[in-house]
Amino acid sequence: MNYLLILLLVSLAVSALGWIYFIYFFSIGYGFGISALAVTLAIVFRDVITVPTALLCAVMFIFGCRLGLYLLTREKRSTEYRKILYGPDAAKKKPLFVVIMVWIFCALLYVGQVSPVAFYLANAAEGAPVNEVWTWIGAVLMAVGVLLESVADAQKKAAKKVNPKRFVDTGVYKLVRCPNYLGELVIWTGSFVVCFGACCTVWQWIIAAIGYIGIVYVMFSGARRLEVRQAVTYGADPEFQAYIKKTPILLPFVPIYSVAKYEWLKA
Repeated sequence: MNYLLILLLVSLAVSALGWIYFIYFFSIGYGFGISALAVTLAIVFRDVITVPTALLCAVMFIFGCRLGLYLLTREKRSTEYRKILYGPDAAKKKPLFVVIMVWIFCALLYVGQVSPVAFYLANAAEGAPVNEVWTWIGAVLMAVGVLLESVADAQKKAAKKVNPKRFVDTGVYKLVRCPNYLGELVIWTGSFVVCFGACCTVWQWIIAAIGYIGIVYVMFSGARRLEVRQAVTYGADPEFQAYIKKTPILLPFVPIYSVAKYEWLKA
């Protein structure tokens, strides 16, 4: 249990960037928080680290650093993003209680996301008969997710350079309308499957499941937010209407084309 406390303290420390600006709890605090947790896992469990578990930690570290740096760069270079980031709703002062609760929630969620790897390493350290195959599967899935997310961000950036006023429907955006969020779902699915080889106890399964369900909810909530925003920006464009009617919003080959009507996804 001590390792979970250490992870939580690290998560709280890094996600505290949100005290500078509220949205940082969910953006750069998230990215750099995951990176910090990956490093913490590698240090705490250095005596039992293996090639696939080292790879898992490395992929999480790369994911977090890439995301954090990407968001910082976009904030500096994109006028459109700054309007969203520093808009009236985002800049509105939040009650102290709300800020504290969001800070704690984010820190707990990030620990929950990496917890399957932590449980695998902790149980291995105690001599449990863990199955390394699942760590390899998890590492591959996470690497694929990071690659997909990176490609999606790069393709969107390139498309916006050509025509900043047009929606993006090229490259991986032909597959789903939110391929970067799909990448994250693949990443954290990769983390969660590690549990199948980690000899998890009931409470470990519960923590891992809460972390996984939590990030799935966040991704669908983000997709809904983007859908609503794009409807305002591109709603009158016939090409956009044709695009959203044939391209799933988040899950490829699953005919879910809109989540805007689901108020429970509003966060």
